[in-house]
Amino acid sequence: MARCDVCFRRCDIPEGGRGFCGARTCVGGEVVPENYGKITALALDPVEKKPLRRFHPGGMILSAGSYGCNLRCPFCQNHDISWSEEAMRQSERAQRVTPEELVQAALRLKPRGNIGLAFTYNEPLVGWEFVRDAAKLSHEAGLVNALVSNGTASLSVLEALAPHIDAMNIDLKGFSKRYYSDVLGGSLDMVKAFIARAAQLCHVELTTLIVPGENDSEDEMRALTAWVAGLTDAAGTAVGRAIPLHISRFFPRFHMTDRAATNVRCVYRLAEVAREKLEYVYTGNC
Repeated sequence: MARCDVCFRRCDIPEGGRGFCGARTCVGGEVVPENYGKITALALDPVEKKPLRRFHPGGMILSAGSYGCNLRCPFCQNHDISWSEEAMRQSERAQRVTPEELVQAALRLKPRGNIGLAFTYNEPLVGWEFVRDAAKLSHEAGLVNALVSNGTASLSVLEALAPHIDAMNIDLKGFSKRYYSDVLGGSLDMVKAFIARAAQLCHVELTTLIVPGENDSEDEMRALTAWVAGLTDAAGTAVGRAIPLHISRFFPRFHMTDRAATNVRCVYRLAEVAREKLEYVYTGNC
């Protein structure tokens, strides 16, 4: 038995068992990433698809995903590799690659405009050790690295990764503790701490998916953007207003098919509200 320290859950994992995320296990009394190097999705994507709008615009990036997630978003678009029963079956079929092999694949794609690696699709922080190892080699090869994450991880994980990550898109899924805990199974406090520190370490963009009846009020958007606008760099200088926010439209998916897609006018209106505080606001899925 060993305790995992990646996120707020602090799972006690029995020998050979799995933590809540489905990706971490206990071997010899030590917590290790069972999904290390196990790739379930690999694609060359536009950087803007991550989404990152103000980081190497027009570039392509090799995007890699594994399996496992420490949230339980009922609308997950990647549930087949995150936390569904299918995701656990994926764990048995996933191809294992080394960090060196992944970096070599990225280098072979440079003639097609590839600038580096993006760790995405599932929650990469539940297997952060592979991200660290591959991103370090990627930097040594002259490539850049991006991380697409729910931000539900301890600051010790962030500090271990930060020297090797150039940009992050982090989900700030809402701004109420009820929504984070009751709907997503997460911790708003942990995500806020992660974002605040990440903004001091690398380029950060944020994404908020607008779910009807959950986080679609103007009051919540004002609270969210006021907090973002107040973020500072390591020297205490205000930088939050320049952090890009992507406001995205929800579509019924997975376990949340009890409501219609977000009204497009609602997305555009919340974007107007966000621009009261933030300089760079983008709408998605509209």
